[in-house]
Amino acid sequence: MKIFIKIIVFFFIIFFSNISNILANEKIKIGLLVPLTGKNNEIGKSIIKSIRLAINKIDNPLIEIIPRDTKSNPDITLKNAKALHKMGVKIVIGPVFNKNLIHLKEINDMIFLSLTNKIINNSNNIISAGINSTSQFNTISKFQKINNLKKTIILIPKENYKEEIEEGIKHSKIQSKRIYYYDSEPTKLTKQIEKITKYKIRKNNLKREIKKLENSNEANKERKIENLKKRDTIGNISFDSVIVSDFDESLKSIITSLLYTDVSPENIYFLTLNQWFDESLLKEKSFQPIYFPSINKENYNTFVNNYYEIFNEYPNQLSFLSYDLVGLVYYLIVKNNFVVDQKMFLKKNMFKGKIGIFEVKDNKINHILNFYKIENDEFKKIFWFF
Repeated sequence: MKIFIKIIVFFFIIFFSNISNILANEKIKIGLLVPLTGKNNEIGKSIIKSIRLAINKIDNPLIEIIPRDTKSNPDITLKNAKALHKMGVKIVIGPVFNKNLIHLKEINDMIFLSLTNKIINNSNNIISAGINSTSQFNTISKFQKINNLKKTIILIPKENYKEEIEEGIKHSKIQSKRIYYYDSEPTKLTKQIEKITKYKIRKNNLKREIKKLENSNEANKERKIENLKKRDTIGNISFDSVIVSDFDESLKSIITSLLYTDVSPENIYFLTLNQWFDESLLKEKSFQPIYFPSINKENYNTFVNNYYEIFNEYPNQLSFLSYDLVGLVYYLIVKNNFVVDQKMFLKKNMFKGKIGIFEVKDNKINHILNFYKIENDEFKKIFWFF
């Protein structure tokens, strides 16, 4: 009887050992949904190249990346997502654009790591992996504490990504005195900024002070009047810092309007969101210093240089993100005993990527970012985490 039991145990050991070997040799299939044809095909091709770099870095032959074209079309995205599903793919990097997510809730047992930074109205199987506004405002919040900023105002455009900015404010630790909404149309914008900064009141304060001096018998009044005439306004501004939630030319328009109303970075802090090291801002001397949260610049520069050396072209910004996502997915799969399911993103995990630190919890990804300022024609790091 004892011999029989030993034989049974032996066969069980052999059986499970073989199963383990089979499982160990199974391919780790990761889908990739990006635009490979159509107007955004260059983005998709750049992402594929960066993922190739990531796969080479991990150097595990069991990882299999299966790319499919979205053509930046939600219907085609769904069709190719279903094709990946039939192949046994359970996790997908992509799609790139938010509009291509709308049908993917139909495949609720697949996980999609979208490259978008939009977090509103996503179904449970979609995880936004982009650098969202919550991550950015949390980083700005740290800067507030360091500099004891307690009267920050936030400027938000009325259109485009207004709801995403509001969501980020709601779920972050940012402190604000007041939130203002503005129009991008230039004539409306100027009037709105004048009202926010109380420009006309401060302008009239100056006129009254000059007139008061002119009618006074004060000594050296001529010199004082001359100095006042060099100014544009008189009076304190009711905020110590301003966060401009905008980008590119719209950002420049807002800051130009602030400067016009005699609000400058000499007397308050100018802050904004992640600008991806937009070099055109280096030329805007009057804007400086301006502060913003962002990815790890040194790692980004290294990635760009390596990418250029191999492919003789420069990558887009989403390529850098997708490079890290391959590492993140592999890390979570290993930690989850090579089981791919949504539990991977429910547990709290930290992953150190090239972008920065990924914070994973409750089917969400936030980023712990670095903080920079633009001053004297260069990007300077203010604080960082690695």
